[in-house]
Amino acid sequence: MAGLGLTLDPGHAGRMLALLDLIAAEPQNLTAIAGTGPGIDRHLADSLAGLTLPAVASATALVDIGSGVGFPGLALAIARPELAVTLVESEGRKADWLRRASATIPNVRVVADRSEHLAERERETFPLATMRALGPLPVALELAAPLVAVGGSVVAWRGDDDDPAREAAGARAAAELGLEPAGIAAVEPFPGARRRLQTFVKVAPTPARFPRPPGRAAKRPLGEDS
Repeated sequence: MAGLGLTLDPGHAGRMLALLDLIAAEPQNLTAIAGTGPGIDRHLADSLAGLTLPAVASATALVDIGSGVGFPGLALAIARPELAVTLVESEGRKADWLRRASATIPNVRVVADRSEHLAERERETFPLATMRALGPLPVALELAAPLVAVGGSVVAWRGDDDDPAREAAGARAAAELGLEPAGIAAVEPFPGARRRLQTFVKVAPTPARFPRPPGRAAKRPLGEDS
């Protein structure tokens, strides 16, 4: 991960490569990214780019929302064994995969449920929420904010999207959820990649009406309500 200025423990690197082997060995197709090389780039390097941010590098615990096959959450858990990682995945097949993939990773917990339901049980308890490819920013923020403690952070992995209208919608949603934008870091986790890591700080409690019932955030994103 020299391109990111990161040094990875050889043992941790080996465990991450083994994770890619497990994905490849699955009889069911879990991801459209096939092959070790693309997996190293688009899964591992992309996930570990988060460690360039202080909010991720110094966190003691995080909740990864919509974990899918485990990125960035599983990669960060392997890279930082002292980090308590909760993976939230509502799709049963992928949640089952995450349980099996993390069976030997003691700092990982898998929650097979929607983040809206987890927020009812563990509201504002996490110092950090991460999410990658979780849909439009206002939707992702509504799912993340109720889980993050005041003073904590939300980090969204985003593509090279600098549409002013979308940024404005995200800012409006953040303000309504108790979040405040704290910067966008442009990173190149592998050659040719264009990735932005956007950080929000939780500056006030999220109003009790959030998150709305499952599915509502996607149907009526907060930015569009404004």
